[in-house]
Amino acid sequence: MSSDPRSIIRKVLITEKGTTMRETLRQYFFEVARDANKIEIKRAVEAVFHVKVDSVQTMQLQRQGRTAGRRNDWKKAIVTLKPDQKIELFEQI
Repeated sequence: MSSDPRSIIRKVLITEKGTTMRETLRQYFFEVARDANKIEIKRAVEAVFHVKVDSVQTMQLQRQGRTAGRRNDWKKAIVTLKPDQKIELFEQI
């Protein structure tokens, strides 16, 4: 896996459920590289957003289209921050 944190974190996922989880449980959702493990994801989030991560949960998801064929699979990470931490980027949304 690449050591560049920005290649591990593909994009931030902003959803209704994610907003609720962020406000109540300090959990943030990210789409991450499929071959990244929890330790790499934790280090990448800490490096990019300058926060302390408490835990990381990952899940493999499949995208299915309406027409024939499949899209690439993707990986979602739910990152829980330490009690006194927050990501300022999300607070502006």
